[in-house]
Amino acid sequence: MTSFGRRLQDTLAAQGPLCVGIDPHEHLLADWGLTASAAGVREFGLRVVDAAAGRVGIVKPQVSFFERWGSAGFAALEDVLAAARAAGLLVIADAKRGDIGTTMDAYARAWLTPGSPLEADAVTVSPYLGVGALTGTLEYAVAHGKGAFVLAATSNPEARRLQAARDGERSVAKLVVDEVSAFNERTTDDGEWGSVGVVVGATVDIVAAGIAEAIRPPAPILAPGFGAQGAEPGDFTHVFRALASPVVANESRSILSAGPADLAQRIADRAALYSKVNHG
Repeated sequence: MTSFGRRLQDTLAAQGPLCVGIDPHEHLLADWGLTASAAGVREFGLRVVDAAAGRVGIVKPQVSFFERWGSAGFAALEDVLAAARAAGLLVIADAKRGDIGTTMDAYARAWLTPGSPLEADAVTVSPYLGVGALTGTLEYAVAHGKGAFVLAATSNPEARRLQAARDGERSVAKLVVDEVSAFNERTTDDGEWGSVGVVVGATVDIVAAGIAEAIRPPAPILAPGFGAQGAEPGDFTHVFRALASPVVANESRSILSAGPADLAQRIADRAALYSKVNHG
């Protein structure tokens, strides 16, 4: 079984860091001529998958836009997840789950079990109850060749005060990174990337956040904030410095606003802008 860290490393080397978000906002559904419904978000998601396949290596469905339609929305999401994985794309389910004990274990089984209706390659998780509360989920992910991304320094400005708060010498964001690194060190073979990553926004000052040093072993970094939130591909190396190699650069609205007719070309154009980024 190949680890998620290894598969992600290979994907970034082959197809670059761009990850296309699948975020069917209601105004985008209208712009695309789709209804605000489970059927609309299903069609939207499948069109994004078709346009992304062969042009990038990763997609990230935002779960909330599907679950608002109840059981029909989850059925639509199941179809989009399955189509993306069948197309050879790595799929990050942006669910931001975070709980304790058996509740978190159930979330892990929902999103990371091979053959599950909601199977993804990785899921986003929240450490607000403590990174240690996620241990069962992270272990389950590694055991099944899956991954997870733990929120550390997010791109929304409301988070900065909390995530920059100090735990002794370290910021809270640094504490999260350190605990993820300790987990990866226990579960990752020498020379491999960890399968558990962190979320660090492209709009974050990583020096001020106290997380500018290279992560060892290398951990994937999911980076929202590119495109509509202001960061651009040319900012990539400057923003992430020593962290740049395993960064997954997510763009959603900046790509999806192209509309269905021009979507594939927009994806190709944005991917080309990241093409010089070196992923070793």
